[in-house]
Amino acid sequence: MHKNVLLIIAVLVFNVASAQTGKKPLKPTDLYKQPTLMAPQLSPDGKWVVYELSEVDTAKDKRVSHLWMQSFDGKQSIQLTYGDEPASTPKWTPDGKFISYLSEKDSKNGGQVWLMDRRGGEGHKLTDIKGELEEYVWSPDSKKLALIIKDPENKGKEAPKTTPPIKIDRYHFKQDIEGYLQHLHSHLYLYDVGTKKLDTLTSGAMDDSSPEWSPDGKTIAYVSNHTADPDRNENTDIFTIEAKPGAEPKQLTTFTGHDINPIWSPDGKKIAYLRSTSDADYFIYQHDVLCLMDADGKNNRLLTDQLDRPVSNIAWSKDSKDLEYLVSSDRIRYINRYNLLTRKSVLVYKGNECSFDDMIGHSLGIWVGKMTTPYMPHELVAIENGKIRRLTFHQEKWLSEVKLAYVKGFQSFSSDGTLVSGILYTPDSVVTKKMPFILYIHGGPTDQDEFEFDEIRQTLACAGYAVAAVNYRGSTGRGIEYTKAIYADWGNKEVKDLLGAVDELVKLGIADKDRLGIGGWSYGGILTDYTIATDARFKAASSGAGSALQLAIYGSDQWVVQYDNELGAPWKNADKYIKLSYPFFHADKIKTPTQFMSGLKDFNVPTGGGEQMYEALRSQGIPTQMVLYPGQYHGITVPSYQVDRLQRYIEWFDKYLAPQPPKGGAF
Repeated sequence: MHKNVLLIIAVLVFNVASAQTGKKPLKPTDLYKQPTLMAPQLSPDGKWVVYELSEVDTAKDKRVSHLWMQSFDGKQSIQLTYGDEPASTPKWTPDGKFISYLSEKDSKNGGQVWLMDRRGGEGHKLTDIKGELEEYVWSPDSKKLALIIKDPENKGKEAPKTTPPIKIDRYHFKQDIEGYLQHLHSHLYLYDVGTKKLDTLTSGAMDDSSPEWSPDGKTIAYVSNHTADPDRNENTDIFTIEAKPGAEPKQLTTFTGHDINPIWSPDGKKIAYLRSTSDADYFIYQHDVLCLMDADGKNNRLLTDQLDRPVSNIAWSKDSKDLEYLVSSDRIRYINRYNLLTRKSVLVYKGNECSFDDMIGHSLGIWVGKMTTPYMPHELVAIENGKIRRLTFHQEKWLSEVKLAYVKGFQSFSSDGTLVSGILYTPDSVVTKKMPFILYIHGGPTDQDEFEFDEIRQTLACAGYAVAAVNYRGSTGRGIEYTKAIYADWGNKEVKDLLGAVDELVKLGIADKDRLGIGGWSYGGILTDYTIATDARFKAASSGAGSALQLAIYGSDQWVVQYDNELGAPWKNADKYIKLSYPFFHADKIKTPTQFMSGLKDFNVPTGGGEQMYEALRSQGIPTQMVLYPGQYHGITVPSYQVDRLQRYIEWFDKYLAPQPPKGGAF
């Protein structure tokens, strides 16, 4: 390595260490102060970015989002909306004169589209639509909106005083947040801004999403499932329809997996989109591939199928010659560009320890997006000629008050020889003695832990623990075969990978083998159950939104399509379900004190999964507790509950992993 590069790295390390001096370690309540940046949108002239920034209102115990505008040259930052009512989902009108957004202010029918002059002033309500407004997109002439609206409950009439019984007759009848599914569907509508007329474009017993206008404003591309019974598969295809009432949809794709996220090229000749690599049998374990077709659906071809990594976030260059996209690979997300002429991809930017999201094309070679690192939540950046330039600095104030944990990558081998990647968090950069340790497992399973700001692991590490994230088999970022390795074989290879990582950190003298903890949420909670039923070395565990008696889960959650495809019907494959339920049927082998947590309205992994394991351990006298969050779905969203969960993690692990005084008196 060149000596100048070494000098720069040394200076950066010194600056980070110096900046941490005098700060107090991050604690759960500090997260009340953390802002969250979302939904950036670039102005048509490329000079401004509008986005939403949410902050916690502790009095109301909720996050409130408002709109901000940032100049591309980095010189001006302007807050656009204020007050108690949140503003979200900002978009520029294509003529660049106005900024639209969603707000529930002055509405009896939920979120509506509001409009404000980009130069400032109060916004005004544009729509008054019955039914949930899920998506909206401006036509190129700024005169119409393509809307996705969910059918209103009670057919748009006043709700009765007594809630009527819920009638269920669908195969897929439950969904987290949505609740019990009746025959309410989401469809495409056309809204005329001048006349305020709303026209229906699509209908039927299916759901439509992701509308995108063609550059000439004549056609709308969208995504839908037109199979005989959409409830029984995960298929979606791309359709187009003329932007006028009575038009007939045209189906452009026919793949049996999913085709999603259609994006027109600026010249209107092509549509880029994402396609799953896997058919229906493997839909949970699929990767998305970048695809391209003519605007009429012809000449369809895969562009990144040889990459063997999931891609996302497509963005066209303004001249229609390049496609920018994100690649998820081994703990990072980096930016690639595909050139239509050369038919080759080139690397745009790849940092060693950072991740990107929401990329937007500005002009050839210049892009805007969100970037995060282990020491910085998402901020807006510009990417020019392979270099990063910060645009926003919202995180600086609260970061200036907290000392963060040190983060670095590591790798380990499992008992069967599989190489596994992980990320380690420690209170300081130098570990001088063995530490109490927590293995905190990501959910999914088809996800990956990345070099990004992770408030849960950061907070646990700042409480005095070494904390590890491990991308076990089933995770993304290591190729499709790595992801599919756990198909119909849950809790086997993943546990080998998790235990291999723990072995490595014990061997390195980082994790104290006598003070090992484990925890996670969702599939991370499920793997916590699998692991403590396999290995008794863990002295404390926290299983969040998990399940262990898989035989009893069928029909109680939202995953019936996966069960039928991957495991088959329980009455025909009971042995398979029982095998995958080994944490419950071997609960007598579990000696680890375990904390169970759940949101009471969770239909993704319902509370019953944790209740069953809680009762199994409690009946045997194993120390356990159950924490239930009222009104919460699979994700905990109430700020005080998020803080409470972190505090309970620390208290539970402190109780069992804190060093004990030796027998006979003081140290």
